[in-house]
Formats: sequence, C-alpha cells, structure tokens
Amino acid sequence: MGLLASLKTMLGAAPERPASYTPAAEAMHEAKRQVKGPERARQIRAAHAGTHSNKWRNIRWATLIFLNMVFVLSFQFDVQLVEGSLTASRVIGFHMADLYSAIQVMLAYKVILINLVIGTGTVFFLWWLFGGRTFCSWACPYHLLAEIAEKIHLMLAARRMVVDYPLHRGTRSVLYVIFGLLAVVSGYTVYESISPTGIVSRALIYGPGLAMVWVLGLLVYEVVFIRRMWCRYICPIGLTYGLVGAVSPMRVKYNLENCLHEGDCRKVCLVPHVLEVTKKTYAPDVDVAIGADCTRCGLCIDACPTGSLRFEVKGLNKLL
Repeated sequence: MGLLASLKTMLGAAPERPASYTPAAEAMHEAKRQVKGPERARQIRAAHAGTHSNKWRNIRWATLIFLNMVFVLSFQFDVQLVEGSLTASRVIGFHMADLYSAIQVMLAYKVILINLVIGTGTVFFLWWLFGGRTFCSWACPYHLLAEIAEKIHLMLAARRMVVDYPLHRGTRSVLYVIFGLLAVVSGYTVYESISPTGIVSRALIYGPGLAMVWVLGLLVYEVVFIRRMWCRYICPIGLTYGLVGAVSPMRVKYNLENCLHEGDCRKVCLVPHVLEVTKKTYAPDVDVAIGADCTRCGLCIDACPTGSLRFEVKGLNKLL
C-alpha cells in the first residue's frame, strides 16, 4: 500500500481497489480467477488443517503485562529505576513522554518544555523503530482490556444478544483536532482526564480511583453497543503513533502468491480495514506492506493458513 493511500485510510477514507497492478500481480490475479469453486474450497480446507496458532498473541500479551508490571513493581518496591506511568515517565534517568500527551501539555500551557522535548524524542524514536501503533497492542493496558471486551462482544453477537453499531472511522481524526483545540482554549489537558490509557496505567501503579468507573463504563458500552469503540473511533494516541508508524522499518508484509483470500485474517484483525489488500484483486503488487493503522498485533499472522502474512524489517530481510 502506498504511503499516501495508507495515511488516507488511517484518517478515515474507505480502502479502494487499486487502479493499476504490477505485471507480476496482474498475472497472479488472472491465474486465481481461473480456479473453480470446488477446487478453491478444497485448497482452503487443506490449508486450514492445523495451521492456526496463538503464538504472537501470547508473546504480545506477555510483553504488555511485563511492561506494565515493571512500573507497578518499581513503585511498590521503590526501585526508582522506572518512575511515573505510561503517559510520562523516567527510565534510568531518561525522560519519556507519550507523544499526544506531550502535545496536549504544550497546547494547554503554550510553552515548550525541554523535558517534554527530550521525552517525546526518545519515545518517537522507540516506537518508530518498532512500528508506530505497536504501542497500542504491545504496551497499552486499556488495549488488553478492550481486546477481552471484544471477545465477549463477539461471543454475545454470535448468540444474537448484541449488535455492533460501528461509527465512521473519520470520527477519530475529527476528535483529534477537537481535543487539541480544547487544550488550547481551556488551558487544561482535557484528553488526559478521560484517557483510559493513563487512567488504567495509574490505577495499576498507584491504586484505582473513581476514574476507573469511567473505564469500566467504556468497556461495558463496547461489549453491548460498539465493538472496540475507543481504540477504533476515538483514541488520538493511536492516530499519533499511526503517523509515526507510517514510515517505520518494522511492518507486517502481505504476499499475494499463496493467499486463498478466505478472510480469516480480517476476522481476527483489530483494525480490519488495513487488511482490505488481502481481498481478491486488491493487491497492487505481489508483496505489499500493511498500512499505517496496523497495530502489529500479529493476530493475522497467527490466523493465516498459508503464511501469506509475516513480520518484516524493511531492508534487513534482503540481507538475511
């Protein structure tokens, strides 16, 4: 996916079928058009035989829990190697600050603080290196809770007890600007007061407060009404890291050749619009990097029966 198309999709535009294809991709698409229904069904059944795993999900959950427990244990045992929370912290003397939180502070107080510059620079490089929205699925404690809530929602939806009412994905882009304007006008970091990421992180470290009632309310709403509402349609943190991740060397790569287009990857994806490229005739090239809004969660890699999706470090794989 091209950078411009990737950014447009992240900001809320609908994914589009490409207007042109590379010769190699066009040849593969044409070959797949010749495969008849019964043969395609046989291929899909054969490819699904014992292929699904939870490898990347398990690694990711373990990493997320470990990162958050480092903050908790450091505070509880007064180690002082890691101080603060995921919103703003100091790790072995190095300042670190969430990018959107830092933007909120600068907009609210109309001043550029050197510690924030240092902190955002460190975090920017870190998450650019690992892949922008990696923060969402590999570090954010609310993300894990929302992922569990999503599983409950899907279970209830399968029994027709709840129905999903999705919002337009462009809602997040509009709210991104609104939260920024509120900070400028009010002189207060409005978003930080309602951010479930900061609330859950601080609750784990210092103990829960009344703000956790808001977080629990969000989770219940996501279970009953709008699947993954906060992460998909509201959170400006995810959008900020998506912009960083647009040029990250770490990415998920899609290979067209063996893909059977059965859609298992899109069913488990936390942001399924990024995997539109896996639909028939949607891949403009044989190899396509998944878009900027990808959280690098690895669920699609676990689910893919043909190994058509994998992690890649840009430029490095050619040397291995």
